[in-house]
Amino acid sequence: MDVKVIGAGLAGCEAAWQLAERGIAVELFEMKPHRLSPAHVSNDFAELVCSNSFRSDELSNAVGLLKEEMRRLNSLVMQCADETRIPAGGALAVDRNRFAQLVTSKIRSHPLITVTEKEITEIPAGRVIIATGPLTSDSLADKFLELVPDRKMLSFFDAAAPIVTYESVDMENAYLASRYGKGSADYINCPMTREEYLQFYTELISAEEAQLKDFEDKKVFEGCMPIEVMARRGEDTMRYGPLKPVGLPDPKTGKEPYAVVQLRKDNAEGTLYNIVGFQTHLKFPEQKRVFAMIPALQNAEFVRYGVMHRNTFLNSPVLLDRYNRLKSNPSVSFAGQITGVEGYVESASSGLLTGIETARELLGLPPMDFSDDTAIGALALYTSGGSVSDFQPMNVNFGIIKPLGEKIKGKRNKNMAISERALKVIEKLL
Repeated sequence: MDVKVIGAGLAGCEAAWQLAERGIAVELFEMKPHRLSPAHVSNDFAELVCSNSFRSDELSNAVGLLKEEMRRLNSLVMQCADETRIPAGGALAVDRNRFAQLVTSKIRSHPLITVTEKEITEIPAGRVIIATGPLTSDSLADKFLELVPDRKMLSFFDAAAPIVTYESVDMENAYLASRYGKGSADYINCPMTREEYLQFYTELISAEEAQLKDFEDKKVFEGCMPIEVMARRGEDTMRYGPLKPVGLPDPKTGKEPYAVVQLRKDNAEGTLYNIVGFQTHLKFPEQKRVFAMIPALQNAEFVRYGVMHRNTFLNSPVLLDRYNRLKSNPSVSFAGQITGVEGYVESASSGLLTGIETARELLGLPPMDFSDDTAIGALALYTSGGSVSDFQPMNVNFGIIKPLGEKIKGKRNKNMAISERALKVIEKLL
């Protein structure tokens, strides 16, 4: 019994780990270091190319529930994230370099995982899990289409935020705080007056964008919308989104600013910070010019500018079953963002489910059949659900998890009750 896993991103590493931990030999194929995708810069596995945040760690949030379910199922990604976490209020943020290095080390040292550094352009024979991510090479994507010639693959654009050095931030025009005082003061907050905000807004909506290559459809996933696209939706749209000042009073005045740009640590040393919510595909000189209009960033040193890249995903409700197996060829499974889940944790969750269910099938055990009472199951059932008419990538949320069937006062209380039920279900499965 052995399985070939293609792609050593979050989903591929998680799937390989779950298989190997159950005694299944794995050959993990990764095209690094011979070839990097347009969004990658490191040779390590599980490289985080956009934010360094795994989002909320609270059980009243659906992604917090998803993480806790994964922890209880021996998730490699969650082990490494917890070991490399850095302060970020109520969120789980990691030192991206140390995180990737730790995942790589654990994968390479597992006795049942063999890593083959090779680009795959043909789908291998035997049992295969394809976790090549949203930047799957064109040559391999063409092979997917051969498997499902009467179906289509879908694409959308994703964007990453810029990173600046801490020493270049003007702290005379910034202050440390977490929203509503939750956790320690882990964010650098860059306040703006109404006049400063309107000047910034005016320049942002007219700034020159980089040319989009190799793809004509400009669909953008809502969760990673470029800041300039968001701004064009209305003068106050950013102030109700990433520039929301609520719960962040300026200690100099005791009042909430008109708008606030937040910076979050990008490494454990605190020498690098990313600009929260500032995914963008403006030209690099335009990013420097326009973002320097934020008073605290007037002299900011950019170590990485924001970039935009194409993401490809399958029409999963038509093509895949609840175990992420190809309906037309069950020996081939998919995992990760290519299945239409969106987000780091969701991608790893997809790999976890695929790895567990593939291992149980090979071992002659009944499937776990994660139900929609759980975040893991609800996400898989969403991507495989045949009733979805216009399939689009999805973050985990309580809307796709089975309702309680009883009324509970207060959204937070209701979400906590859903989480408590889900974790009981996970414990029964274990």
